[in-house]
Amino acid sequence: MYKILLRQDLVPNTHLFKIEAPEVARKARPGQFIVIRIDEKGERIPLTVAGWDEKEGSVTVVCQEVGTTTRRLAKLGTGDSIIDFVGPLGIPTHIEKLGTVVCVAGGFAVAVVTPIARALKEAGNRVISILGARNRELIFWEEELRSASDELIVTTDDGSYGRKALVTEPLKELLEGDEDVKRVIAIGPSIMMKFCAKTTEPFGVNTVVSLNPIMVDGTGMCGCCRVSVGGLTKFVCVDGPDFDGHQVDWDLLFARQKTYLDEEKESLEKWQGQAHS
Repeated sequence: MYKILLRQDLVPNTHLFKIEAPEVARKARPGQFIVIRIDEKGERIPLTVAGWDEKEGSVTVVCQEVGTTTRRLAKLGTGDSIIDFVGPLGIPTHIEKLGTVVCVAGGFAVAVVTPIARALKEAGNRVISILGARNRELIFWEEELRSASDELIVTTDDGSYGRKALVTEPLKELLEGDEDVKRVIAIGPSIMMKFCAKTTEPFGVNTVVSLNPIMVDGTGMCGCCRVSVGGLTKFVCVDGPDFDGHQVDWDLLFARQKTYLDEEKESLEKWQGQAHS
């Protein structure tokens, strides 16, 4: 069993969990993920590592309530335990000194981007981060990302905080300006990552995205997480989750993400019915 050392509510329907997992904490790196299972009858779901503390032996993940398992996880609190916490999985984000790097965080993905931005800055890069959300109420970890960056731009879709814009607008301005951007790392909803890649493509700037397809075992055996990158089949759990955004077949990714929508809806309705009976 893996004990929850801390549970925090960040913004509506988004929660932080610090899990006691010394072996995972010892090996975790930016960009990797873990697979959790709440109990013996629970499904396996991937969550990207948001932080770790080797001395404490803890790993931090951030969960957004979407389906049955994430809503069940949200019912747990400090002191509770989960049965499985497997990882770290996936290939860590490649960190090297390049010059100027732009990190784009969409919504709750700020928890994923922050350790990456910090590692890039520690490697000697100038890090410009763009944090975007639908509205002010959904923004968290702003100061954490700011401290990991040389410059931070905040946008909201409705203009309730920061600049009223989609993240692609300041991204394009940076590419058109005096900054010699060597790499863009965009993490967030798939549609956001697609359009970040479309924005950078005319400029020829290498763009890394972290894909989030359906995943079951996390070891490359089930094949559920397969995607097409540069015309080749890749498995996100072992070949990623980072890929060249200009090479991803986004339409195929979107289609595969919808594969089990009916079953997911049925599962959630069944669980909600049991929870309220």
